[in-house]
Parts: sequence; structure tokens; C-alpha cells
Amino acid sequence: MKKAIAILEFTTVSTGLKAADLLVKTAELDIIEAGAVCPGKYMIIIAGQLAAVAVATRAAQKAYGERYINSFILGNPHESLLPGFYGSTEINNLSALGVLETFDAATAIKAADTAVKTAIVELIEIRLAKGMCGKSYITLTGDVAAVTAAIEAAKQVASDAGMLLDSAVISNPDTKLAQFLL
Repeated sequence: MKKAIAILEFTTVSTGLKAADLLVKTAELDIIEAGAVCPGKYMIIIAGQLAAVAVATRAAQKAYGERYINSFILGNPHESLLPGFYGSTEINNLSALGVLETFDAATAIKAADTAVKTAIVELIEIRLAKGMCGKSYITLTGDVAAVTAAIEAAKQVASDAGMLLDSAVISNPDTKLAQFLL
């Protein structure tokens, strides 16, 4: 994975598209995800070398400040974050299921990164704000103790940001549930 990722949010789709274009013209980076999210905001996730991500993020903030909501840069993200954005993790063994729900997308990403760096767990998905009125959630799996530790660490991140909505750890979930996780 790249050395850094950033998430930027803007109040309108048109400004978000202009900002996405500016980001990739400013520095050598990749757009991981870009699109409208509820409630009518535009979210962009970029990845690249830390310096490039920082320069591009500052350029977009400066150029579109009147429509800029928030952003953050995460250096050294865990390698499971990218597959988590796409929900492309293959679930082989659902020993325990952890879920953490936040009021925003940025906190969900930070919490997911913390969770997978805390314990030996597999990130299943990071669902970001689409169709959820701006809320986001993460799901992960592993053994019960690891999932519990990971969710507790993620809850702390979300609580510190004032964005924790809810969480759960389900021990030995029924196999019929797995088909609804992705």
C-alpha cells in the first residue's frame, strides 16, 4: 500500500469534482475513491507518498476553502485498508464478528486502521457514508479475544473524536450471516 492516505470532504459535488481534479494535478497520487455521499457531500480518498498527499491536500483546502468541510492524512496505513474500502476481503473463517459504527467517514477509517494494528484480525469492510446519512461502519473478524481488543481500541478512537455511534462483538456468528457482510 502507499505510504499515506487522505480523506477530504466538500459540501457540494461540483466542488468535490474540481478538488479531485486539482489533487491529481498537484502531486503524483492515486484516487482510491471519489463520489457523492449522504447527505449530499463529496468525499475523496487519495493515496501516495506522504509528502505528495500532504501537498495536494493543502492545495485543495486552499483552493476550495469555502466548500471544504474536513480532511485528515493517515501515514503508514495498514495494508488491509484498501481491500476494506472495496469490501473485497474473502471471509474464510467467521470465528467472531466485530462491528463499529461512527457518525462520519474519517473516524471510521482511523478506527479501522487502529483496530487492525491492535490485534490479529481481518478487516472485512469499511462502509463509508453512502446510503447511511453520512454514518460509516467497519466490520472485522478473528478470534473472540482479538476482535474484542480491536473493537475496544477502535471505540477509543471514535470516542475521542466524539463520533462513536455503536459497536458489537458477536461470538461465533451463524454462517447464514456471512452472506450479508459484503
